[in-house]
Amino acid sequence: MSTSSKKRFPIPPGATASVKIIDTTSHIGKLPVDFLMEPPVPGFQYMPDLPSWSFLVESSTTGKKALFDLGVPPDWETFAPSVSDQLKTRGWEIHAEKHTSQILEENGVDLKTIGSIIWSHWHWDHLGDPSTFPASTQVVVGPGFKEAFAPGWPSKEDSPVRESDFKDRTLHEITFTEPETLQVGDFRALDFFGDGSFYILDTPGHAVGHVCGLARTTSDSGTDTFILMGGDLCHHGGEIRPSEYMPLPREISPHPLTRALHPPCPGAAFEELQTSRNRSPTKPFFDPAMGLDISEAIRSIEKAQKADADGNVLFIYAHDASVRGVAEFFPNEANEWQKKGWREKMFWAFLADFEEVAKSVSG
Repeated sequence: MSTSSKKRFPIPPGATASVKIIDTTSHIGKLPVDFLMEPPVPGFQYMPDLPSWSFLVESSTTGKKALFDLGVPPDWETFAPSVSDQLKTRGWEIHAEKHTSQILEENGVDLKTIGSIIWSHWHWDHLGDPSTFPASTQVVVGPGFKEAFAPGWPSKEDSPVRESDFKDRTLHEITFTEPETLQVGDFRALDFFGDGSFYILDTPGHAVGHVCGLARTTSDSGTDTFILMGGDLCHHGGEIRPSEYMPLPREISPHPLTRALHPPCPGAAFEELQTSRNRSPTKPFFDPAMGLDISEAIRSIEKAQKADADGNVLFIYAHDASVRGVAEFFPNEANEWQKKGWREKMFWAFLADFEEVAKSVSG
């Protein structure tokens, strides 16, 4: 990293981890933007078809494996009634072809080698179905989870998670008060594998126990690269970008729109869009509109902006549609993302969702 980025988002030295992005076959459609974010952008009424990524992380020194999130299971109708009953009334298009466990097995992964399933948080589109894994696979959750939701439905009637998710397996809650808790950037963190290859970050606000994952993907002559697994820290690139660390550029390359704007340059058009909505050009296009504690969620986003602006960090949130058509998926590895230019292709791609209003603002 550069000296400045080290000061902004310092990360302790450590080993690397193999990271593979799993396409869980999850798709969520017809989800209104205003359910998730505000203020509105004219013409941007529905979110793009949303994926729900899972990450397979393996330590290069210990060989320990963990999954970060599981996506939506094919039989999501069997979720706890407090969840499934609501989903059936939303009018959203929810579809998943396979369990993440199936995808792993079809590609030769022995499920007994998966030591942990880490839930970024308890929302339905991240839970998958841990019961499809051996009892030796523990479920890892963030602060406050057990008190709020254990032992799960049906023993706890209003719980949004199922008792079967934890049956005969360890439910491990990270509290970030453990003696080995450390600091990564502005976040409290836990060195999950104990070798500096994979950190769990305390990122509260969106939901009880929300956490992110940070894996070291390469280490070469003191310049390390990382993938930051964002969970629902944001639901759209416009919830974290632009920022004071990464303002809108005058020229955006590659061009995010299908038809170029001439003149003005795209950056100026999007800056004018921000101004028309009383947003600063150095603030994200959106603030979160749903969550446990919106102010806390915004603080977590602001902390993550320091990493997001670092060219050695690839930030991928759970429903990041910009990953499609750029990244290589499991069983391929994602570690060489920087050499392959994934970050540059993904970073401002979300602006394509604003094409119509950007054209109108530009005249």
